[in-house]
Amino acid sequence: MAKKSGKKYQAAAAQVEDREYPLADAIALAQKIRFAKFDEALEVHLRLGVDPRHADQMVRGTVVMPHGLGKTKRVLVIASGDKVKEALEAGAEFAGGEEMVTKIQSENWIDYDAVVATPDMMRSVGKLGKVLGPRGLMPNPKTGTVTQDVVAAVNEIKAGKVEFRVDKTGIIHASVGRVSFEHDKLLDNANTLIGAVLRAKPAAAKGKYVKSAAVATSMGPGVMLEVTAFNAKQA
Repeated sequence: MAKKSGKKYQAAAAQVEDREYPLADAIALAQKIRFAKFDEALEVHLRLGVDPRHADQMVRGTVVMPHGLGKTKRVLVIASGDKVKEALEAGAEFAGGEEMVTKIQSENWIDYDAVVATPDMMRSVGKLGKVLGPRGLMPNPKTGTVTQDVVAAVNEIKAGKVEFRVDKTGIIHASVGRVSFEHDKLLDNANTLIGAVLRAKPAAAKGKYVKSAAVATSMGPGVMLEVTAFNAKQA
């Protein structure tokens, strides 16, 4: 994280007015004030009016970014039989069965960005909760990462599939591409993510669904978003 007292951070923050910006303007500003020497991710942060301690207010899902994420994810597939070969042919960096589970358990191995598992392997994969869970890598049927169709799962992840999940404070954090992307592509991706989060609103959620929102580069200050339009779609 950037140091809040850093001169470059402060110079960037000074260009952000204390107001809510339309999404297109906010993205343009975040791109303008970037200062890191590497190609940062552009992130969207949504604070929702839900209590994730209650199962019926959990917000999670997946969405494929229309313009990808600018970074190819390394995929691990835990499967058996012919599914291992299918996964590798589809482009998975790693694929295997029980030996993959053992490697993760014994070496705390985390050299991958996404994990897919076939249903028959979930009894073994379930043992990896302490390693995969905190990193958001645990395969789950709801996000399409527990499936027999490993080829489709790998293809979606490689194409820019994003998994979002509200954290314990009620906030969703997700990347929508790299700051070097063309503005219109970032806007497209951001709208796609926000639309998916709006559609995932739980029936048990009452009141204002999107309480606040912001976009920011990985190292930069947040730019607050107008949320009136988001909530209008929920009315």
